Amino acid sequence: MPVSDVGPEIALITGAIVALLLAMVLPQRRLGWCLAPALAALAVAALWALAQADEPRLTFSGVWALDGVTLWARLMIVAATTLCLIFAPRWFAQDRRHGEFYTMTLFSALGAIGIAAAADLLQLVMAVLLSSVTGYVLAAWHRDWALSVEAGMKYFLIGALANALLVIGVILLMGMAGTSDYAVLKGADISSPLALTGLALIVCGLAFKLGAVPGHAWMPDVAEGAPVPAAAFLTVVPKIGAALALYRLVHLFPGADMLRPLIAALSVLTMSLGNLAALWQTDVRRLIGWSSVSQSGYALMAVTVADLAPRALPALLWFLAAYVMANVTAFAVIAHLRGRTALPDYKGLARSRPGMAAALIVAFLSLVGIPPLIGFTGKLGLFLATINGGYAWLALAAVLNTVASLFYYARVIGPMYFAPPQDARPAILDRASGAVALLGAVGLVVLGLLSGPFLAEAIEVIVLP
Repeated sequence: MPVSDVGPEIALITGAIVALLLAMVLPQRRLGWCLAPALAALAVAALWALAQADEPRLTFSGVWALDGVTLWARLMIVAATTLCLIFAPRWFAQDRRHGEFYTMTLFSALGAIGIAAAADLLQLVMAVLLSSVTGYVLAAWHRDWALSVEAGMKYFLIGALANALLVIGVILLMGMAGTSDYAVLKGADISSPLALTGLALIVCGLAFKLGAVPGHAWMPDVAEGAPVPAAAFLTVVPKIGAALALYRLVHLFPGADMLRPLIAALSVLTMSLGNLAALWQTDVRRLIGWSSVSQSGYALMAVTVADLAPRALPALLWFLAAYVMANVTAFAVIAHLRGRTALPDYKGLARSRPGMAAALIVAFLSLVGIPPLIGFTGKLGLFLATINGGYAWLALAAVLNTVASLFYYARVIGPMYFAPPQDARPAILDRASGAVALLGAVGLVVLGLLSGPFLAEAIEVIVLP
């Protein structure tokens, strides 16, 4: 078990420490320089992860999985973290703790990777706690703003309960199965009521990181109250780790009679609640937060049919990639507009800031799943895998929810093009945030156009016997 197996994670730790040391010696006006070691660490982590894309294996006494899931998780988390950090220097330019933000974000990304790569229940708990503790700090970063403090407090209180349930569930499952090792658990008998209760509690604990029912309530508050770079990060990165950890869990216990129906029920409740709550929002950031809750429900569709549909895992990975790019793009637009989030602020944006209006529309349409954007193939892959796995009713519920989501996105898109602008030319943050928004929009279109092979394979799976 060479240390190089966790080379990407070591790179993130190194970058976090260097950024923190720089923050201790640099004057406030130079704290933006801490972005450089953070980006360098993320680049090294991505390259190192690609270099390890060989035969899947377990390492460090079987607690860490080096496989395709971990590779994709590393790449998606690194890419999302990079985009979120690019527009952070200008946003925190007047913040005296600016330099520490990069350290905290890298540690939080490390926790999310650990959640996705965990092959042992105790490793999973440690990764969840690392992701949670750093997330609380990021959410409440603006200590002098009531909304940010409220977001951090709600995130902390819900997280404390959810993480306690997770630990209790791990204890029950370990006590009944006699091990925390995934490789041994896969053949263990978990038919006892205590083991099944433990499994259900673990699902509830991971639902918190995913932003799904019953641990969903923090998501809209964090989307609204956290600093925009932190909000973009917290609404996507922990979700990647939690979705893949839940997939591994269902893969371990395919015969657990209550597990799939439980996750399917959470999927329907999550997407329905998220879409219904988003219908009445008057703040765009809060609307995106509730939209993120609904997207968690869609991700749970693939988890429900894990091992039942051949394309469930690729569909989940593709959907997560599409969601990450669309959500970060939407938050980049908000950052570029200096955090303007009231619905009236977006009236006439297509005339005053046409590039940002186009980027936001592309992001929203991708979240809906409109062709030819990547969000379309992401959702279609989920629908087909769910049908192929024998849960056609769940796919139908997802289609109905997708149609419903059009209404609240239209509440933002319509005024941008058909209402007179509030300001002749709204102020912007900087060029970096605009570049991230435009790059994300272009990526949503280009990857959507290039996703034909994925779409063809997904259709083949559902058509052929």
